[in-house]
Amino acid sequence: MLTLLVIYCVLIVTASLIGGWLPNLVKLNHRHTQMVLSLVSGVMLGVAFFHLIPHSIELLDNKKTALVTTLVGLLFMFFLIRMFHFHYHDPAHEQHDCEHEDHEHDIKRDDISWIGLAIGFAVHTIIDGVALAAAVGAGYEESNTTQLAGLGVFLAILLHKPLDALTITSFMAVRNWPKQKRQTVNFLFALMIPLGVALFFLSVGIFESEKNILFGITLAFSAGVFLCISLSDLLPEVQFHSHDRLAMSGMLILGVVAAIAIDLLPL
Repeated sequence: MLTLLVIYCVLIVTASLIGGWLPNLVKLNHRHTQMVLSLVSGVMLGVAFFHLIPHSIELLDNKKTALVTTLVGLLFMFFLIRMFHFHYHDPAHEQHDCEHEDHEHDIKRDDISWIGLAIGFAVHTIIDGVALAAAVGAGYEESNTTQLAGLGVFLAILLHKPLDALTITSFMAVRNWPKQKRQTVNFLFALMIPLGVALFFLSVGIFESEKNILFGITLAFSAGVFLCISLSDLLPEVQFHSHDRLAMSGMLILGVVAAIAIDLLPL
């Protein structure tokens, strides 16, 4: 289990670092970003419904507790996004808004935006790490022969984390942060996943006698977080954009099908 988690973390950290470096290499347009978001959102939706929620119900042996906890996770992430305004993937819009305000207000706005971005993404990513650890740990609790426990959760995080890192470094580039500082922040952000994994297993050590309940609650809460994140990426496209509707819908369905396929694999 430890080996698998280390492999997962190394791959996610690497993907996150690459995502943060992308603005230095290529310039992704809005269409490319939304295509990827649609695919990732589909994976996250599928993982929440077909992996996390059913598994949490099984561990808790109580459907209502699992669903209430899922709702709590969704609301938690919703209010986190509302409070810190961190979950968006198009920094150009923020730059455009700032150009129409006076300089003093821009500075104050930039400080607030940066703090919100840092806190919001840090908490969100630590939760992802906790979800990954819980999914892998729960898989091994069920069967010691499980080779790829938590694969669906890993895939969802692996695909989504580069987009978050891209948002952070693009935001910093728009604000003229030095390249070295952008790289440092990108590296620290990538380490939030291993931190979340470590925090979860410290909790398991403390609540060893209630391990199944801890696994079940964590998986259900993570399902709510995944649902909120995926819908926060999808719904703006439905509301404000009509371009590439068929292509983006296809990517969404492909992501859901991928999550279902992973659930059906004999892992």
